[in-house]
Amino acid sequence: MTIAKPNDDYTQVIQEMLEIAGKHGVNLNPEGIEMNESGMDFLVGFAEEAETGARWILRKPRRTDVLDRADNEARVLKLIQSHLPVDVPDWRIYTPELIAYPLLDGQPAASVSMEGYAFNMDAENPGEPFVQSLAEALVALHGIDHDAARAAGLRVKSPQEVREETARNMDDIKGRLGVSETLWERWQKWLGDDSYWPTHSALIHGDLHPPHILIDERVKVTGLLDWTESEVASPSKDFVLYYAIYGEHNLRVLLNRYEQAGGKVWPRMFDHIVEQHAAYPVLIAQFALLTGQEEYMTMARNALGLTEQAGSN
Repeated sequence: MTIAKPNDDYTQVIQEMLEIAGKHGVNLNPEGIEMNESGMDFLVGFAEEAETGARWILRKPRRTDVLDRADNEARVLKLIQSHLPVDVPDWRIYTPELIAYPLLDGQPAASVSMEGYAFNMDAENPGEPFVQSLAEALVALHGIDHDAARAAGLRVKSPQEVREETARNMDDIKGRLGVSETLWERWQKWLGDDSYWPTHSALIHGDLHPPHILIDERVKVTGLLDWTESEVASPSKDFVLYYAIYGEHNLRVLLNRYEQAGGKVWPRMFDHIVEQHAAYPVLIAQFALLTGQEEYMTMARNALGLTEQAGSN
């Protein structure tokens, strides 16, 4: 996580944030504001309310394409506030220039930078409090009524629509960037085998990895952040990054707790998650094409197996 003090080229940005907050009745102390520039979509600030000392989160969109996802997040948060056993952000200010809300209790399970994750917990053994509380939060989220999600203006996709969209995205990335033959064949085998795929959808977080999971001193999950990718789609997506980060054994433990807590599973759910992780380079490539930044394009080519392919020619 990269933190910069106010005098590190952020003077104008901070001033704009303070002015917008003030117009909405939130008077923040201009002294001691810290900026976190590690986020891909938002520049994030940490500030204190002048009168009370309460901590606030300030999020400034980095690009205009972020605004559509921010609109989606605003609708999601309004829907889920009363449904989850953990906290979610309460947006008190929401404009195209600034999103602001009181800081939630807890600390992220990890922070992230281009160098990787810096964990605030045991990544090898997440532990019972973490696993159980995360499972219960996911069961509550995945159980939210689809009609309520649709009425809230959220995207609602059937299992078949998710599968068809996955295929289209793969075709698009293959055409625009390419993909190694081995990886492409694996994707097509997964797409073509009905036994892997769920027959139900669920309201999902969509980007559930450690920086978006808040924990307390017991390593119990207390909150979930960053709901820009939330939609009704395949519930497996909320387990893919868990598998990537915590490993096969820990995924099996989480799935067991999820099922015990009332989560709906299917026979090849574990296998499906593993294959969905193998298709994650598609999402990396989509983001790289969206931003146009060379560091992400390099990351995408590596994930798609194109670097190794080029080296063998």
